[in-house]
Amino acid sequence: MSAKRRWFIVAIYAIAMAWVESAVVFYLRTMIDRIEPYQPRPLPIIGGFGRAEVIREAATMIMLLTVGMLAGRHWRSRLGFTAVAFGFWDIFYYVFLKWLCAWPHSLFDWDILFLLPLPWWGPVLAPMSIALLMIVWGTFASQLERTDSHWLARWKIWSWTVLGILLALYVFMSDALRVAGQGTDVLRDLLPTAFNWPLFTLALALMAVPIFENLLWHFRNRSSLNSVDGGDMNEKMA
Repeated sequence: MSAKRRWFIVAIYAIAMAWVESAVVFYLRTMIDRIEPYQPRPLPIIGGFGRAEVIREAATMIMLLTVGMLAGRHWRSRLGFTAVAFGFWDIFYYVFLKWLCAWPHSLFDWDILFLLPLPWWGPVLAPMSIALLMIVWGTFASQLERTDSHWLARWKIWSWTVLGILLALYVFMSDALRVAGQGTDVLRDLLPTAFNWPLFTLALALMAVPIFENLLWHFRNRSSLNSVDGGDMNEKMA
């Protein structure tokens, strides 16, 4: 199966998984009357929902990583397919949630993005922006074969990306970090009031460094790639 076909299959899988995710979240939020997460006591204690939700999030990450491992043929393409799956899953999760319960009302509505290791808060636009970057980079990584892609040779590029990821994580968890020492109840009732868009924009720019590097590599090697594709086509015709 070609890399393009595997890309489409991974995308379809991620979109289907997004429906399951949004349906589960719709059920849970309906049961605890939290369709809109940004309201007083956003994480109430009801039965074993808290533990179940944390484990569900971890299981979701494992599922996305697994499909990437199965679709890819080497470490770069495996990470690429994982990123594609994550990106489509995250974007269509909000698309389907909007269809199911008319939320979010806008891309700037606050959402609880994740619970591990602390609650992540941010406007819907923030994770969707990261998801779009993941799809773009994942497409490059899963579709383009590169002979210079050893990670040790490109550590400077990835160091900027790691810095961007850490900055984004800080933005998402900054409020939770501020009150983390005050106990679980305070964390559970936390409602952030402002999102640090300047710092998050910087984080996005740093995370986009590998995308720009791949674009430059593609344009620099476009002629050789076209000649290889033409040679393969001639061989098939012969």
